[in-house]
Amino acid sequence: MQREELVIVDNIEKQAWKLLEDAIIYYQDRPVGTVAASDRSQSALNYDHCFIRDFAPSALLFLIKGRYDIVRNFLEETLKLQPQEQLFDAYTPNKGLIPASFKVAFTNEQEYLEADFGEQAIARVTPVDSCLWWIIILHAYVKATKDLNFALQPEFQQGIALIMELCLATRFDMSPTLLVPDGACMIHRRLGIYGYPLEIQVLFYTALRAARQLLICAGDEEIVIGIDKRLPLLQNHIRHHYWIDMQRLNAIYRFKGEEYGEKAINQFNIYADSIPYADLAIWLPKHGGYLAGNVGPSQLDTRFFSLGNLMAIISSLASEQQSQAIMNLIEAQWEDLVGTMPMKICFPALEKEEYRIFTGCDPKNIPWSYHNAGNWPVLLWFLTAAAQKTGRKKLAQTAIEIAQTRLFEDEWPEYYDGTKGALVGKAARRYQTWTITGFLLAKELIRNPNYLELCSFEEFDGENASQACDL
Repeated sequence: MQREELVIVDNIEKQAWKLLEDAIIYYQDRPVGTVAASDRSQSALNYDHCFIRDFAPSALLFLIKGRYDIVRNFLEETLKLQPQEQLFDAYTPNKGLIPASFKVAFTNEQEYLEADFGEQAIARVTPVDSCLWWIIILHAYVKATKDLNFALQPEFQQGIALIMELCLATRFDMSPTLLVPDGACMIHRRLGIYGYPLEIQVLFYTALRAARQLLICAGDEEIVIGIDKRLPLLQNHIRHHYWIDMQRLNAIYRFKGEEYGEKAINQFNIYADSIPYADLAIWLPKHGGYLAGNVGPSQLDTRFFSLGNLMAIISSLASEQQSQAIMNLIEAQWEDLVGTMPMKICFPALEKEEYRIFTGCDPKNIPWSYHNAGNWPVLLWFLTAAAQKTGRKKLAQTAIEIAQTRLFEDEWPEYYDGTKGALVGKAARRYQTWTITGFLLAKELIRNPNYLELCSFEEFDGENASQACDL
């Protein structure tokens, strides 16, 4: 890289760090989080909130830089917002939920944190992923500080236990996955992911791994046993039923329908004619594969969802062989999945009649925009982490080089539109904090792969789970 280019890149990073610093929220003179976006050209709406999922890359950056106080304060204050009682009121947050977001508010000059559990959000969708991200951030904090006692405080142990009770509760469902409504995760608008979306299953698995380590010394035997039982079942279920490669595609192609009994091969009664075989057979490279977007009764969502697949690599939910196959696919289909801005949230987009039916003609989710196959710069850090873990550092470096100058020139937008991500999102906010932190975290992970330990897990070994206390 030429000297002039190095100076430009250095200036881009300096601006990004300055913007992150300016995004910090203070409550009672203590830093407690970061705003979603600092775009003063548009009305704030809820972009002046701190979202739990958005704060994850901010938290990892602060931990890398030794700014432990911000993450500690965030964890303490959000825990206080967790409902401790079950009121059995349909319009009241369930016991154990962590809010989607919060903001600093004032009444009679008194400062307080106002939480949003989805009751103020568009479509009033309850956040499922907030609880899972909160545990993942707590685990990263303990890993960075080596302060296990922080997580062993009674209020934190109770907080983790309440979340686990929500996830492991007695239910009608009999599969190891979590049944959730459409819009309950990063894809928070209707996109036909109701049921068992990959993103939630991967975050669920990662949170179970984290909770297993944080709870092991606490003596909550019933929950620990529940986690130990669920982890291998969930891992095997996702690795087998969600996996798509040419071998698996050939097997599905020859599925028989309406099978009954324990020996049924087509357990979810997937109808072969519902799968776009011609397109997939061309798109899938010989040594590539990925985890499907959703699997349920008579349903196999063959769209590629980036966050779920990349996080499956980082958390070791995907096997080592599957992880390499996912990276092979990303490399082979770079133009489709990355294009001019890393990277697409899903591929392909829903179009024509599918778009109208699945999204309800959502004007923000038109084909190749927003959650309907838009390009999201925050995914840069997930791509970098997955590339580091699989020994594909060059892919991450290429992605960063594609992104950095353009993000700076475009004022750090929330997302990009178009089949290749060539257009700044039609309704995208500028100075989006997780766009900024996604870029900065990717740079830090490239410089020091050891930082990956804060958010990654090795292959799960149930026999050694009792040693998980040694963080």
